[in-house]
Amino acid sequence: MTYHLYAIGNALVDSEYEVSDAQLQVAGVEKRHMTLIDAERRTELLKHVQAAKSHRTGGGSAGNTVVALAQLGGKAFYSCRVADDELGDFYTKDLLSHGVATNLTHTKPPQGQTGSCMVMVTPDAERSMSTFLGATADIDEAALHPQTIVKSRIYYMEGYLAASPTGLAAAVKGREIAKSAGVKLATTLSDMSMINFCRPGLDAMVGDDLDFLFCNEEEAQVWCGTQDLAQMCQQLGAQAKMVCLTRSAKGCLVLEDGKVTEVAAAKVTAIDTNGAGDMFAGAFLYAITHGHSHHHAAWLANQAAGRVVSQYGNRLSQEMMDSLKGDFTRHVTA
Repeated sequence: MTYHLYAIGNALVDSEYEVSDAQLQVAGVEKRHMTLIDAERRTELLKHVQAAKSHRTGGGSAGNTVVALAQLGGKAFYSCRVADDELGDFYTKDLLSHGVATNLTHTKPPQGQTGSCMVMVTPDAERSMSTFLGATADIDEAALHPQTIVKSRIYYMEGYLAASPTGLAAAVKGREIAKSAGVKLATTLSDMSMINFCRPGLDAMVGDDLDFLFCNEEEAQVWCGTQDLAQMCQQLGAQAKMVCLTRSAKGCLVLEDGKVTEVAAAKVTAIDTNGAGDMFAGAFLYAITHGHSHHHAAWLANQAAGRVVSQYGNRLSQEMMDSLKGDFTRHVTA
């Protein structure tokens, strides 16, 4: 085994803005959803947030997940695509600074613009995302490292790739390579808009032999076409060997072999939910690949997600992750 986690996803530089609900409405941004935008729309939106407090970090859903796993001490590889520009350089250095290996160090990036995501956070802690894909819209099989996939414990596909024909093809190709090598398969439903508009792509990622599936309660409701929790658990349980259904302040449910394990959330005050699901997946997969039970893994994942929603930004400092890991060790041995 070379890596605990190999992931493929979008490379996006996140810029977060603190806004009011009124500003969100004036800007025409759909609350709690991820909306794909073009360069013209991005320029227009930037005018609406000129005076807002902002913060820039490396992002992308699976990017956040691999960084979380690496910060906890796991080994991760991330396949993605950036452009030959300042944001692309920023993104590559950000991955490397967190100890994440990447295909970006092996290939010269193309001309163009690196993808970016404008995250607008309202006072109720909800995040609304406007994503300009840029170079990552054309991610394809060239981003894959087959020789690394086969040496990994888990192959993780970002659900957002369902919106890109070439990205979806690359994710599914990697899935085939992983499956043939006995590498476990994982994916996330990512967002309600992906389920509504890109369902066939997500179906291809999920397939009929998935090991780990991550989703939140709203995504599960849209995916299953019901708000009945028992019915959702039954449907989701048939989609993967293990399903993590996150429920914000209600904690999470882990579904395995027809059994439902409920794990309490961390007691926190949420101010920004951006990156919570990504952090959950990274922490959960770290624990699972290091020999811990799904109950302990969910405890760590809930604590990590709780800490990230208690601050502005999609990532935690290394100091905070070290503290969390210490808490986890004490929890497991208690």
